[in-house]
This record gives sequence, structure tokens and C-alpha cells, in this order.
Amino acid sequence: MSRSLVVKVVAGAEDPERCNQGFTVATNAVVSGVAVSLWLTGEATWLAVAGRAEEFSLPHATPLSDLLSTLLAEARVTVCTQCAQRRGLSEADLLPNVVIRGAASFVEEIMQPDAQALVY
Repeated sequence: MSRSLVVKVVAGAEDPERCNQGFTVATNAVVSGVAVSLWLTGEATWLAVAGRAEEFSLPHATPLSDLLSTLLAEARVTVCTQCAQRRGLSEADLLPNVVIRGAASFVEEIMQPDAQALVY
């Protein structure tokens, strides 16, 4: 049976190591052939807006914009409904292939028998 990985990133530029770690793990899983769903919540929500990942910097780390490009091409990327609303964002404000979904969708994903969830 093939397992899937659901990665929730709650930190953004205010906690760059934690944020980058979530993106790095998700990207490594994707390139290893794992089905990945990346959820951006809290301050990580901003990274789904064009140009924001390019502004992110962490020494000795793969650029976040490169990680995000891989994830947008190979994984499902979701922004939390409430997080988007609190920041005045709609799907029109987000990068192509990013969707907005609520907590019920997150719970549905992580409760699948083949799913592994990680939160960063």
C-alpha cells in the first residue's frame, strides 16, 4: 500500500528554519515519489502569494521559491480558509494551483488510512 504525506506549515518568515524544514520535507517526499499535500496556515499563508517565497531567505538552505515550484508542480497545495480570510486573500490572490479549503478538508485528508501528517 502506498502512503501519502500531509504537511502543514504554520510558520512563515518569522520562524524561517521551521518554515523551511516543512517545505524541505514535503519536497523531498515528492521527489521520492510520495503523494504530498502541503497546507499553508498562519503566517505561512503569505508564501502562496506571488513574490513572497522569493523574498524568503535562510542561509545554507535551498531557496524556498525552488521548493515551492516543485511542490506546485507535483503536490497539492492548500491555504487554510480562515487564514486566507484573516489576511484578506482569495484564490485570485494566490499562485496558480493553490486552493483554499477549510479545516474539515484537512481532517479528512489526515484521517485517511494511508496518510501520515506532519506539522511544522
